[in-house]
Amino acid sequence: MVQSRSSPAVSIVLTPMQIPEALPVSMTSPLSDSTDVAGPNLLLHPGEPSEMIVQVQNLSRRPLRMSLRVEGDFPSSWCRIGTEGSEIALGSKMDAVLYFQIPATFFEDQQAIVAGTTDKLILNFRCIVSVYIDQDTDTEKIQQEEFGLYIRPYSNYMEFLPILYREVDYIGRFMKIFEQAFQPVIDSFNVMWANLDPLTSPQALLPFLAHWVAWPVDSIWNLNQQRRLIRRAVELYRWRGTRKGLRLYLHLYTGLPLDEQHISITEPFGQSFVLAEAKLGTAVLAGGRPFHFVVRLRPDRLNRIHEELVRQIIEQEKPAYCTYELLIEATS
Repeated sequence: MVQSRSSPAVSIVLTPMQIPEALPVSMTSPLSDSTDVAGPNLLLHPGEPSEMIVQVQNLSRRPLRMSLRVEGDFPSSWCRIGTEGSEIALGSKMDAVLYFQIPATFFEDQQAIVAGTTDKLILNFRCIVSVYIDQDTDTEKIQQEEFGLYIRPYSNYMEFLPILYREVDYIGRFMKIFEQAFQPVIDSFNVMWANLDPLTSPQALLPFLAHWVAWPVDSIWNLNQQRRLIRRAVELYRWRGTRKGLRLYLHLYTGLPLDEQHISITEPFGQSFVLAEAKLGTAVLAGGRPFHFVVRLRPDRLNRIHEELVRQIIEQEKPAYCTYELLIEATS
């Protein structure tokens, strides 16, 4: 490998997609004796991708075949290089992207702690991107640029502080401690409504919600049926003994559409006020059977409906003095 000492044949411009709001005073690295990073800086949050745009311009008098390499005091698995190609025409530019992503468990992983004399978590790294020109016999490094990598925990609590405090790097990491302590409580409070809704609550809370509305929990009902019945228990209490209440109960159990075509409850009426054809013992003044109704269910399959359970529902919801007939007819 031969490194060029003449004027550079290319120029490099680095553009970070995420810039840290606050930087430490200094940082050390085995790659350089300097304690400060000269150039742009890239912010990394554990588990979230971050990008550095590398723009390379050809300043030479001929087309160049180039390649990029990334070095630094960080694991190579953190970085991935994406380029548009390998050749740059005379006076042209080419953009490349350095994709960085660190493990989501960076702060929890014990490998992040440097073993040795000082057990210190390193959060600041240096990165060097180099441009190599591929020639016939060898590869020449003609230009390189350096930038800093800063790993910081993401904290929403920094938005509540004045800008003056956001410029202090230590404050951001300090606020993350409070966020990890209090945010789970806030998140639980924000989703409390879901725990109190039978349709979305955890299964372990259903007996409590059923007891809350005095609804008996029976193992004969499947989980979805129990959720629907508990959610509308108060409404069923309000309409108990009426046609509306019975149709609603049957709808919640069977899952059939709440219309007359699938769930029908009718009162049969026959010929009324017959005098000319009346006979002793059979005279009819008001047709039909009093306090009698017919329930018709029309599912797509007959085995979808548990007839005994339907009868139990009807016996529970109807007035005690009423009689009924149950007809289950398949639509197909």
